[in-house]
Amino acid sequence: MTHVVTEACIKCRYTDCVDVCPVDCFHIGPNFLVIDPEECIDCAVCVAECPAEAIYAEEDLPQDQMDFIRINAELATEWEVISKSMGALPDADEWKDKPNKRELLER
Repeated sequence: MTHVVTEACIKCRYTDCVDVCPVDCFHIGPNFLVIDPEECIDCAVCVAECPAEAIYAEEDLPQDQMDFIRINAELATEWEVISKSMGALPDADEWKDKPNKRELLER
């Protein structure tokens, strides 16, 4: 099993989770982070670090977020690895608790 970044990360892209990851499994995009399922060791230390509560164990993923398993796997092959936090997007706090951001995901 792996961990999955979900819709709550879109337009926030907090990177607190990146600093605690022991295997550098995070990849960064324009307004979202993903976890590479091939690199994730399922340690779960990233979950508690996410201010947007956007990271779930695959088996705990809410039903309406299941497509993010595929999205994380796909975008991890396209986006650059990030191994150090770099701060959230400028208006992250405004977007943090907003639902229905899926269409705002920039690839």
